[in-house]
Amino acid sequence: MKPISILKGKCPQCKKNDIFSSNGNLLLFRIPKINDRCKTCNFKFEREPGFFFGAMFVSYAIAVAEFIGVFIISYFFLGLSLLASFFGIIISAILFSTINFRLSRTIWIYLFYKKAEA
Repeated sequence: MKPISILKGKCPQCKKNDIFSSNGNLLLFRIPKINDRCKTCNFKFEREPGFFFGAMFVSYAIAVAEFIGVFIISYFFLGLSLLASFFGIIISAILFSTINFRLSRTIWIYLFYKKAEA
């Protein structure tokens, strides 16, 4: 498992094509679109219906880590009030939503990737 391939959103099998066909756009309320299969090696990204249900647990873990980081930085290092830190967490949740969506699904795909699958 290569962390760079996960961060770039590349196919777990060939590491050449992107898992997502679009990045999404937070300002236009568009979520990233995932390809059905890799264009190079024909790897199927969604293994079965409801496969990405578990990715929301990965997304939750990523979001909690981000929220703790934002809180520690804003409250302890910047000296902001609890209310200002809370609003910083809310803003970070909105700004990182599409990134978390892509990253959590990519991690979920890589968790269940086996070399022999096609």
